[in-house]
Amino acid sequence: MKKYGILLVKSLVGCVFLAFTLFPIVLLISSSLKIDTEVFDYRIIPKHITLDAYKQVFRILDIFTGIRNSLFVATMVTVLALIVHSMAAFAFARLEFPGKKGAFMWVLSTMMIPFPVIIIPLFFIIKSLGLVNSLWGMILPMVPHAYGVFLFRQYFMEMPDSLYESARIDGCSVFQTFRKIYVPLAKPMFITLGVSFFVTNWNSYLWSTIVAQDETKYTIQIQIATLMGSLRISWNQILAASVIAIVPTVLLFGVLQRYYLEGIKTTGMKE
Repeated sequence: MKKYGILLVKSLVGCVFLAFTLFPIVLLISSSLKIDTEVFDYRIIPKHITLDAYKQVFRILDIFTGIRNSLFVATMVTVLALIVHSMAAFAFARLEFPGKKGAFMWVLSTMMIPFPVIIIPLFFIIKSLGLVNSLWGMILPMVPHAYGVFLFRQYFMEMPDSLYESARIDGCSVFQTFRKIYVPLAKPMFITLGVSFFVTNWNSYLWSTIVAQDETKYTIQIQIATLMGSLRISWNQILAASVIAIVPTVLLFGVLQRYYLEGIKTTGMKE
């Protein structure tokens, strides 16, 4: 009986946490189906269920262009970041070169610099490269990040040294060892960081707003912001656009959830 009692308490606590987690999402979807004057009545089930907000969003915004731009930016940042971060992390984890420890500490120290601090110099760099008002101007500055290098390095260091030594003895080059042995074994970490990078850059707003100066380059997040007028804000339209914006990330996480959690659980902290 004591065992079942503990199980019941755990189940109830889990249900409470689940309710708190799902409530904002349910309220978001519910409010997007309300008329504008009922958005703030906090009813879970709207008095008048309508799709007018969604119709208005598709009429006012070129929503498919925004989704396409966001998809391109998020995908390219994710792919490039995974390649660059994994290769850098492999070097820090398995190769020996002068100043390795100092270089790694320098990379980690960049995590302590807030992004708003480097916005102005970063903008001048992008401007000098002629990438203002282009999707690549949104992509390239977002690729380098110490977070991915750190997690990949820790994952690679958890792998037995014998893997690297055996591959080198068998005649594999350093790059072949990385590509044929370490990359396949690090699949959970690639998926974990891939989902993280994709979601982060899908939701990116500040830097995209600075770089994009033409409506054809707007991402979905910028388009949502344009719905906020100076005199009147149609919250049901903003919420409807937000529902549309979260669909791709929800689908992605749903498909890769198992690998995502596996990557988090197997990430070690061993030096």
